[in-house]
Formats: sequence, structure tokens, C-alpha cells
Amino acid sequence: MSSLRDRQRTRRTLFLAALAGVLGLVAVVSHFGGGAPVQASGRTGTPVFPDFEALRAEASEIRITLADERYSLVATGDGWRLGTRDGYPIRQDRLTELAAGLESLVWDTPRTDDPEKLNRIGLGDPRDSGTGALLEVIGPDGETGAALITGRKGEFIYGRRPDETTAFRVTGTLPPLYSAEAWLDLGFLDINEDAVSAVRLTDEAGETLFLQREVGSSDRAFRPAPPFQNYRLTSRLAVTGPAMALTRFLPIGVKPASALRTRPVSRHITQTHDGLEVDVRAYRERDGFFITLRAIEAGEGAMRAEAINARAAGWAFELTATDWADYTPRVADIVRPPA
Repeated sequence: MSSLRDRQRTRRTLFLAALAGVLGLVAVVSHFGGGAPVQASGRTGTPVFPDFEALRAEASEIRITLADERYSLVATGDGWRLGTRDGYPIRQDRLTELAAGLESLVWDTPRTDDPEKLNRIGLGDPRDSGTGALLEVIGPDGETGAALITGRKGEFIYGRRPDETTAFRVTGTLPPLYSAEAWLDLGFLDINEDAVSAVRLTDEAGETLFLQREVGSSDRAFRPAPPFQNYRLTSRLAVTGPAMALTRFLPIGVKPASALRTRPVSRHITQTHDGLEVDVRAYRERDGFFITLRAIEAGEGAMRAEAINARAAGWAFELTATDWADYTPRVADIVRPPA
């Protein structure tokens, strides 16, 4: 009998230990996952924006507010633009992804209604320096037709209405919202390295140089062309960066060319084997390193130049210091005049 009581006590002890372990695990999940789920909601399984198709058709603006940034996607008669109706065009693929995501977004299970835990799952109000992103769809009269504070934690997307503290996990996808620059449609220039035939350079000191290569030759095959044919290269590597600069066109920002406050410090003209010419002017501004572009194309059609100028005319594109340096080399660092 004593042995039976011992076995029962052992089982009870093991059960209590297991229960304590489970409760401890729940506490850990509650601490790191935004709290244990609150009671079930009738909202679960319903669209976050049930009338989004109609909202989308009437939307004049989509505002994104972050703790350290605020930007807008603005509808115009000529597509959507960043910031204002005169802003730079945004990427159509990103806009399509956002619209499809908002239309299909569904409330999942409630996660927490504790305001102190919202920042842990990226749902703190950004207007109060919180971790969330406030998204507002603005109608034609300037009224807010729909709004959501959204955030991510791990693989999950969370959301809540701005006037509520109950946080939900939501089902669906959204593009990243934490960078205005990521919306810019800056991928309009596509020049293959093999296509470049020549580069004309004018540096800050007014020195000029013309580099040229044969069709099918390597990117280190550029040589001084007339009237510089007797100049000697300082090294083959010194030529590659400037010659291939336009094939690596990767802007990090853009502003109206009218906002430039300095004179160009250099000129860089890329020519291709099939008749495209792109004229670049480089500017050293107080707020960064910028270039402007203008394309010219020989022959009938000139569709490539027209497409480039449609995106580039009137704009200055910000580059990293390293990329900008390829448009602004000193001629003396590339060639030496004949002795």
C-alpha cells in the first residue's frame, strides 16, 4: 500500500513539474511574442479593408507615417508619384503589390490588447515614436477612407486599427514600407557593358579625354582615341570604372534638377556601338553627389533615348560617393601626355 502511495505521489510530482514547465513556456511566449492571445474575435477571417476596391478607385493619396519619416504616394493623371503631384514616378510593381496586398489582407487571431506590448510586435503608434507603420488611404476630398497600423515580427504581419489597442495577426502580404526611396522607379537605364563603344570625359580642371574600343573587346580594352592617341594609360584599371560607369547606374535618391545649387564639376558622355549617346553632368551638392542625364539617339525611331529622357528630364539623381567618382575622374589619373 505504501508503494502505491509513493507511486501516486511521484506521478503527482511529475504532473506538477510538467504543468509548471508549460506555464513557464507560456510566460516566455507571452513576453517575447506580444502576449498570450486575447479572447476570440468576430473579426477573425474577415477582410481588413472590406471595401478596398472602391477605396482604391477613388484614392488620391496613400500616406505612410513612420517614427522618423513620413511620405506619400500621390495619384495623378499620369500615374502615381512620390511626395507630390510633381514628384518622381514610383515603381508600378510595388504599387500593384501594395494594392493587391491591402485588398486581400485578412484579420487573423487577436494577439494582445496590452498597449505596453504593441512595440514588441511592430505596432507601436509611429506618431508617438512607436515601431509601427501607419498607412492611410486618402479619398478625393482629403478624407481618410481607411487606416491601419502594421508591423512585422519574424515571418508574421500584425495589424491594428489606429484608434484601438487590440493587435491582430493578419494574413496576407505587404511590400516593405520603411523606405520612401524604395518606391522610386529608378531602373529605367539598362546599358549592357558590351554595348559601350566610347567615353568622352571633361574633368573639373577642364582637361578632356576620348576613350574608345573595338566591338567585342573587353572592358579593359579602352584606349585613348584621336586626338589623344599618343597618350599613355596610367593603368588599364584606371579606365574601367569611368568607361563602365553608366552600365552600373544605381541611384540612391532623386531631386528636381531645379533644386541643384552648384555648377557641374565634370561631363561624362557614353556612346554605344548602336548609336545611343548619354550625356551626364556631375554635381557636388551640400546634400550629396548628383548627376543629370540627357540621351540622344541616331537613326529612325530613337525609342531608347525617348524612354530615358521621359524618366530623366528635369531630375538630378543622387549616387554614392564611390559611384559618383567614376563620372568625375581626373584625366591626369587616367593618361599621361606624350613626353
